Amino acid sequence: MDHSTAWPQRLEDVDRSDDALRAWVAERIRRLEADGRRSADTHLVSVDLPPEWDIQLYLKDESTHASGSLKHRLARSLFLFALVNGQLRPGMPVIEASSGSTAVSEAHVARMLGIPFVAVIPRGTSSRKIALIEAAGGHCHVVEGAESMSREAQRLAEERGGLFLDQFTHAERATDWRGNNSIAVSALSQLELEPHPVPRWIVVGAGTGGTSATFGRLLRYRSLRTSLCVADVENSAFFEGWVRQDPHHTTDRGSRIEGIGRPQVEPSFVPGVVDRMIRVPDAASVAAARYLSEHLGRRVGASTGTNLVAAAQLIAQMRERGESGSVLTLLCDPGDRYADTYFDDDWVASQGWELGPWREALERMLPLGRR
Repeated sequence: MDHSTAWPQRLEDVDRSDDALRAWVAERIRRLEADGRRSADTHLVSVDLPPEWDIQLYLKDESTHASGSLKHRLARSLFLFALVNGQLRPGMPVIEASSGSTAVSEAHVARMLGIPFVAVIPRGTSSRKIALIEAAGGHCHVVEGAESMSREAQRLAEERGGLFLDQFTHAERATDWRGNNSIAVSALSQLELEPHPVPRWIVVGAGTGGTSATFGRLLRYRSLRTSLCVADVENSAFFEGWVRQDPHHTTDRGSRIEGIGRPQVEPSFVPGVVDRMIRVPDAASVAAARYLSEHLGRRVGASTGTNLVAAAQLIAQMRERGESGSVLTLLCDPGDRYADTYFDDDWVASQGWELGPWREALERMLPLGRR
């Protein structure tokens, strides 16, 4: 039998295989996987409510990740996505547009992988977050407003021969919602032995939209009766964009609740998996963060407060209808990062926020710790 490669016509044949590059990528993937195996899963915290309600409230505590927030999962997923898609090469810097927590987590992962990292952040980002980015080996590049972050990150990437990681575009597609590193798979598994193992509601905020996409897709894939609620904040485009079914809706101001809210509807936000949205005033988010912090004995960030207000609204309506069940939401990051903002009375007053009425309403609607 003739095994020659003598074709009737010569084939065009270009070989770009690079064994050294493949080895470099394989080593970075190994480091990511090793990091995942070293890390225990984050805790599911049960928050005590009056037992006669027969309603359970759970917080998925993402603040216990090595880099301190929910964004640790996203950072690992984005770097893995870039590696397996052949976008990263040795010596290339990675550039990201971030208001803080994502950049902290990405700086942590970049250092683990031996990759230079630059965060493009808006002026006014918490000084503690900047310190955390730099402590993890990252560099900060400051711009005036959130609306120019992505453009500047892309410009820097082109100028320096780097990669713009672009969390706002890639979050939903980089996350493996059925398996690897999925917060949804983890949380639902942890609920399996609870009194109401299939939650009535899951409540998340929206920064990129990747977390809501992850939960929403898995709920539909598993045909669960759980509904997904996204809690949005002032000056954010997600709520109005969802209500009007307008993916191009924008606002002219940035969010004052770090980590969530955007001046435009980002590509990673998947409106079709969202069942309900609640827009939460900023003062309510901060009041709720302080209220929950007192109950837990440790500070939580204002985005967690946003989640708590929306959860309180849903629980109150469940009680009005005589429903029992469970509500799951996220503890996104530690409040120690915001000692000079959300937990500083003078700074809060400078924002024009009156927290007292919101605190009183929360104590009535959601009496935490009462047995």
